[in-house]
Amino acid sequence: MSKTEGQEVVLIAVLAVLWLALGFGTDTFFAASNLQNILATVAPVTIIGIGMTAVIVTGGIDVSVGSALAVVLVLVAKLVRDSGLTLVPAVVAGLVAGGVLGALNGVLVAYGRVHAIIITFGTLNIFRFVALQIFEGKEVAGVPGTLELLGGGADGRSFGIPHSWLLAVLLAAGMWFYMRHAPTGRHLYAIGGNAPAARLAGIRVNRRLVGVYAVTGVLVGLAACCVIGGGGLVAQSAGTGLELQVIAAVVIGGTSILGGRGSVLGTVLGALLVGTVTSAVTLLGWRSELTALFIGVFILLAVGADLVRERRRRRE
Repeated sequence: MSKTEGQEVVLIAVLAVLWLALGFGTDTFFAASNLQNILATVAPVTIIGIGMTAVIVTGGIDVSVGSALAVVLVLVAKLVRDSGLTLVPAVVAGLVAGGVLGALNGVLVAYGRVHAIIITFGTLNIFRFVALQIFEGKEVAGVPGTLELLGGGADGRSFGIPHSWLLAVLLAAGMWFYMRHAPTGRHLYAIGGNAPAARLAGIRVNRRLVGVYAVTGVLVGLAACCVIGGGGLVAQSAGTGLELQVIAAVVIGGTSILGGRGSVLGTVLGALLVGTVTSAVTLLGWRSELTALFIGVFILLAVGADLVRERRRRRE
């Protein structure tokens, strides 16, 4: 069993214990409405986390995803409301807008020779500024239900399961296969493990970096469409703090913050853990601030375990 698989087993065990405890400790955790709400809420985090996993595996990070989501949200919401865009054109617009923002990050990271956290912290602020300009100082209200098929409501579910969650699972399966079995997918691990050596081996490092950031941007666009499908109002604060939830899901899922190791399956489990903790705090009537505390503890434990493993590997 690999180290990543071991982390996934631990996460499955933690989730099982939490679900059993919440099932016995509350009357509503296993209610269909609560489970549907958890999956619908977790879906956008999971979708973006799929791309973030690939980014972090290469040794990078993208802290601008929350602000990028805000740009796509307000843009697509206004197009749907004011221009009458239907489902498919609206989704395409979201994917293209997100992809452009992600590709911009990728180009800056690949060719700027500055660490990704610095680059994307800069674009975080730029994207937020752009979003606020499009908002024009007020929330976007009266958005029609064009994207309800991707939301968490009755029209956005099949057999009680939110379409957004089904989409997240399918995308996760595709990315897992790509990163594990496609030669270019394996290149991502090589880049994260040792980028100079990857270049010497003939891997087109810059092209791969631009690609993973662009794909992450496309997934941000898709997640934005899912968020719009969940309600008819887009607030100016949309996307604030989302990057922390996404990075938490990826790191808790076992992806090394140092790069070179990670699993999309672990990210899915990490996102479920974040969603479960959020739901538990609400159901138990605890202060909402405790959600951040618990997630922070999980992140520290995951990063600490990763650093310990890295030190052991270097000693060996």
